[in-house]
Amino acid sequence: MLKPANAVSIAGNKELSFESSTSKQIYDFLQDHIIGVKLLPGQLISETALAQEFGVSRTPVRQALVQLSTKGFVEVRPQRGTYVTQLSMSKIYEAQFIREALEVAIVRKLCLLEQIPREEIANLCEKIIHQQEEMAAIDNAEKFQILDDQFHQSLAIYSGHIHTARVIESEKSHMDRVRNLSLHVKGQYQRIMNQHLAIINAIKSGSPDKAANSMSAHLQDVFAMLELISKKYPEYFT
Repeated sequence: MLKPANAVSIAGNKELSFESSTSKQIYDFLQDHIIGVKLLPGQLISETALAQEFGVSRTPVRQALVQLSTKGFVEVRPQRGTYVTQLSMSKIYEAQFIREALEVAIVRKLCLLEQIPREEIANLCEKIIHQQEEMAAIDNAEKFQILDDQFHQSLAIYSGHIHTARVIESEKSHMDRVRNLSLHVKGQYQRIMNQHLAIINAIKSGSPDKAANSMSAHLQDVFAMLELISKKYPEYFT
């Protein structure tokens, strides 16, 4: 059973830099912890505790929480406090729909490239899959997921759609919370890597339909994970 991070120590006295605003750094920190399920759905977030941990006033913390509320990651309950939002089925389904539509189009386009560029893309992505194998072997879910994102971003970038890669990254954030939870399901590491290999083999073969079907199957896997996770952690869902 996943356990909530201690509200007083999640920042670990994290040092802030001068490269961006304080509120932006706190926002990024909290968003990463929410998406990475280090802060669990329904968990209380203490403004005072965070301000103390970061060594700042409550103002930048409050600004960060307002932004997170706008994105649907936290809910401010008057007289009660600020809580991490529970998982929303509608937001997850919407994110999956957008992601599948864009990523299927991306792999179709990659299959229309000449053989040499397709092989170069495949070689790069196979290296990423190999790194995922190494992370799976030591059960490093966080780095495994970073590599997973890198795999998909690489496909988008090599298709020539850099902005599309950014859109996907932005839109899939609520889906990512389920993806991170799914890595606690036995066999999920290998399942993902096998699906990635199927996508790459389809691109190598130059078959748009095969690549599209492989990508669709991969991205629709979240529905199977949703069923499992919603039964295991019903309190996480709205």
